[in-house]
Amino acid sequence: MEPLMWLIVLAVFLVIEAITVGLTTIWFAGGALVAAIASGAGAGILVQWILFLVISLVLLIFTRPLAVRYMNKGVSKTNVNSLIGEKAVVIQKINNLEQTGQVRINDIEWMARTSSDEVTIPEQTVVTIEAVQGVKLIVKEEKEGK
Repeated sequence: MEPLMWLIVLAVFLVIEAITVGLTTIWFAGGALVAAIASGAGAGILVQWILFLVISLVLLIFTRPLAVRYMNKGVSKTNVNSLIGEKAVVIQKINNLEQTGQVRINDIEWMARTSSDEVTIPEQTVVTIEAVQGVKLIVKEEKEGK
């Protein structure tokens, strides 16, 4: 392929990336750029395609996790996910087997459970919210000294 064809492919991937803004095609744009350079240097079509695929995969596998972490750094959790990691107070003993348990956080009462059926948590205990499952908070007891 001519370098111009690879540059057109590169432009298409960049336009798609600009429209989606989700780190979906930028990796393939990098592969197309390397293939365009190889084409300009006189590499054969097979070498161009191999470079395109290999570079695209390497970029996707090794740089995507870093880029996603960097892009999501300033994104704050919203709604119920913002509760994860917060502390709450048990207002009704938490016992999974008896299907009881409530906590209060930010003046709102939530149904609460532990991640293990063997663990019970008494009233007035401070807990940390680990997860949200439906309308229940999954909590663990806050240890002394933390």
